[in-house]
Amino acid sequence: MIALGSDHAGFELKEKIKTLLTDKGFEVEDFGTFSTESVDYPDYAHPTASAVENDKAELGILLCGSGNGVAMAANKHQGIRAGIAWTPEIASLTKQHNDANILVLPARFISEKEAYAIVNAYLDAHFEGGRHQRRVDKIACS
Repeated sequence: MIALGSDHAGFELKEKIKTLLTDKGFEVEDFGTFSTESVDYPDYAHPTASAVENDKAELGILLCGSGNGVAMAANKHQGIRAGIAWTPEIASLTKQHNDANILVLPARFISEKEAYAIVNAYLDAHFEGGRHQRRVDKIACS
């Protein structure tokens, strides 16, 4: 299960990514938004992050104009590691080195083709553990 969410700036690309994911055999829960009408990104980032945080989804994908707003909101959740990626290489590294459980896409700065490559790279990557686990363990504040 992949949790999916966006604001109005990411809506159109989110819909295309949803199709990509379902075509690849993933179950997707779409937390909205469901149009290009202006909305507030936290209203969609929080439910998406909560689904991952509460193990209702294995991974999440969030989109907004720059990626920053939804990433900031999602990273407020305990155990969420939302990483912004604008290239396939960065998407792979955010999973391999940071064990990112939410991929964040900057919808206004990438093409549909780039988005597909980024999502595929993220889904194909695996956390490397080792020295990276030690670093990930230090992310949470006590």
